[in-house]
Amino acid sequence: MNYEQKRQKIVQYIKKGEKSPDEFTLGLELEHFVTDKNTHETIGYFGDESVSDILNLLKDKYDFKAHEENGHVLSLHKGNYDIATEPAAQFEVAINSKRCIKELEDDYKKLMEILIPILDSKNLNLTTLGYHPKSKIDDIKILPKKRYEHMYNYFQKHGAKFAHNMMKGTASMQVTIDFENETDFKKKYFVANALSPFIYSTFDNAYIFESKKYEYRNLRQTIWQHCDRQRTGVYPFSFDDNLSYEKYADHILNTDIIFVNENGEDIYKGDVKFKDLIKDEMDDELIFHALSIVFPDVRVKRYIEIRMADEVNYPLNFSYVAFTKGIFYNQSSLDEVYEILKDMDIYALENLKSRAEKDSIKAKYKEKTIRDHMLKFCEIAKKGLDDKEKEYLDSLIKMLQNYETPRDIFEKLYEKSPSKAIDEFSVKGNFNG
Repeated sequence: MNYEQKRQKIVQYIKKGEKSPDEFTLGLELEHFVTDKNTHETIGYFGDESVSDILNLLKDKYDFKAHEENGHVLSLHKGNYDIATEPAAQFEVAINSKRCIKELEDDYKKLMEILIPILDSKNLNLTTLGYHPKSKIDDIKILPKKRYEHMYNYFQKHGAKFAHNMMKGTASMQVTIDFENETDFKKKYFVANALSPFIYSTFDNAYIFESKKYEYRNLRQTIWQHCDRQRTGVYPFSFDDNLSYEKYADHILNTDIIFVNENGEDIYKGDVKFKDLIKDEMDDELIFHALSIVFPDVRVKRYIEIRMADEVNYPLNFSYVAFTKGIFYNQSSLDEVYEILKDMDIYALENLKSRAEKDSIKAKYKEKTIRDHMLKFCEIAKKGLDDKEKEYLDSLIKMLQNYETPRDIFEKLYEKSPSKAIDEFSVKGNFNG
């Protein structure tokens, strides 16, 4: 198989994700830390009252189907839910995609009504922050999962200074969107990347870094920028006029593959490029792996993943869902945001990101602050939402009107009582916090 054939295989894989607008859905993925209510330390996978205990209880008592590796339950599936564990046992919940935000919200609440009493019985919190509220990554063991071991070793050799912090220290929320064709893909991909510094800044929710107060803003952004430049951040071609499926496929082919699955086992490949690994026909599973082993701000599979936001508490998490739907699933709204951001290029974006690390939502783009732009984007998003869905934006708009981010709110609580802050930034059974 020559290079062009390899590229076209990836292009055709992405292209199969094209949908008509009436088939568009939103996917939601939420990562959490499991923390001890008394000590606030992060609970790992191993030991008594551990994440593995929670997974096993869901499997045994609530009939979740388990995926095991070497006798360890590492992920679960049931109905609309996929539960997985990230490298340092971050507790990840993925909800099957829906068109209606209310249906996503209902599924989220139903799962939490099962999950939170389990954690309460063990004196644990399901904490919604962007970084561990107390623990250091060296104090948390990596999961017994071969691919995580391979990634850890790869980043030890090839990663930048925060690569292991990315794996073991962060928690995010991610929304997935669909595209109709390559033209629609191009505009949505452009806008999603151009929104990167706005989303990082608005949903910044990390005040503690390695058990100390973090001096700057947008910790998640900084960690990803100092992880592995070939696979993280915003790809320079994101704003090119000739952006295409092929350009994205080129990047995938020329990125280190880290590991591949051979005969049911994950085998380390290190810095071998994907293009050099492929000798025969590529199957969809291998292409999916190649598309998944990169971690840019905006990632493409058979849908587009928007990945910049820290994990935040309810109901702000569903403000983010509504914000995304309102902009990306209404052509007028998408076009209006594009007109505001159409001059964005990689240099302007990196400059804005750099200033936002210091100035947060007060950093300016084209003489307006990120905060003011986001309020405008919220008004634009409302045009793409029905009357009930518009209400989901209320908590986001109120926060911005108060010139606050989740980090600011957490910091105020933390300075009075770290325990109260962490408790308030954990999932509540009644969803009032």
